[in-house]
Amino acid sequence: MKYTVLTVATTLISIIIYVMPFHAFLTVWGSSLFGHYIALRLWKEVLLLILAVGACFLLLIDHKIRTHTLPRRLVWTILTYCFLLTAWGIIAYSRDQVTTKAFGYGLITDLRFPVFFLLTWTIALRTNRLHKRSERLIMGPAVLVIIFGLLQVFALPRDFLRHFGYSEATIYPYETINHNINYIRVASTLRGANPLGTYLIIPISLLTVFLAAGRRNWQRFALLAGALTVLFFSYSRAAWVGTALSIAVVLAVGLRSTLLRKEFLVGGVVLLVAFAGLAITAHGNARLENVFLHTESHSQIKKTSNEGHLSATMAGLKDVAHHPLGQGVGSSGPASVYNKQQRIPENYYLQIGEEAGWLGLGIFVFMNVGIGYLLWLRRHDPLALCLFASLIGISAVNLFSQAWGDDTLAYVWWGLAGVAMVNAPTAATKTKKK
Repeated sequence: MKYTVLTVATTLISIIIYVMPFHAFLTVWGSSLFGHYIALRLWKEVLLLILAVGACFLLLIDHKIRTHTLPRRLVWTILTYCFLLTAWGIIAYSRDQVTTKAFGYGLITDLRFPVFFLLTWTIALRTNRLHKRSERLIMGPAVLVIIFGLLQVFALPRDFLRHFGYSEATIYPYETINHNINYIRVASTLRGANPLGTYLIIPISLLTVFLAAGRRNWQRFALLAGALTVLFFSYSRAAWVGTALSIAVVLAVGLRSTLLRKEFLVGGVVLLVAFAGLAITAHGNARLENVFLHTESHSQIKKTSNEGHLSATMAGLKDVAHHPLGQGVGSSGPASVYNKQQRIPENYYLQIGEEAGWLGLGIFVFMNVGIGYLLWLRRHDPLALCLFASLIGISAVNLFSQAWGDDTLAYVWWGLAGVAMVNAPTAATKTKKK
């Protein structure tokens, strides 16, 4: 019975991680054929519930799982976080501060990724199949996402996705910079350009890990070039910064040669100087202004995306300062569109602060630091190093957007992080064995 549950759970986890990069495309296309867009979007939450039942069963009957999870402070930190958000949400709902739909949607978006992390960790303790498949789980979907993104850049018409049901009612078939049709932002199969750019941090980080470790071939170089090209044409500046941070971390940790580290450091400084120079000289050049500054001197729109980001962030800071206990799950972020008052701070940390207060935000930050520390301890494992570096990059992205609120990124990164928690061979362990 136990092995059957393990097999089913491993299959469900693999399906979720593998399919999520195509989740937005498949649900929109499916709803155009069969309807029920909202119901189709919940397929992975249904699988999550089934997975939770299986994990609870294994927890009850398996001593190893209990001894490797229940005593962990990180596990209790995550459970405390889940309890706090649920309690705060119930209180807000009982006081009519959030609607039923906002409360339900908020609970799903806020808690699905820490719960999935715990479930994958539980399953991975008893089978190494997920860890062995980790490269395929990351790169298999990424190859298709990158290829379709390149087609969008160089071949396909901008409204090509209308043929698959993309519209104002679901996901718009294309994005632009400040409504300028001359600057189309690539989204590939994800729900937007910013989610695409942030998602690409993961495969780019893994490819960098392999290349830094000397595992080089033309396929990896080609994939990295394609991923960076698609990343650029997403025009997601936060994702650019996050990717640069992640690559820098991988190279600082993964490169064994001091000479190579110095060369890459010099190269990084040159790129930073070049980027700064472009930013300084962008004024007056329409293309540079749009690409790097997301604004234009002669733009006719009343409010640029930069001004929108700034005003949303300032409003979020004021809300967090004035409501130290928070205002309940569903009161901020994407779920708040179902309330009378909508709050989109465009900063995931501010969203948690608005919902769960200073205490909830503190626990969330501590939870991220704890996971990052455990990944650092396992940095000799390529998967762990990839996730450690990408966590730093994605954490930076969350300062400018609600990256963890995206379905794909939440399930893919946190699911893989749960797999990476299982003790992997380290250099110290190998030396001791010798």
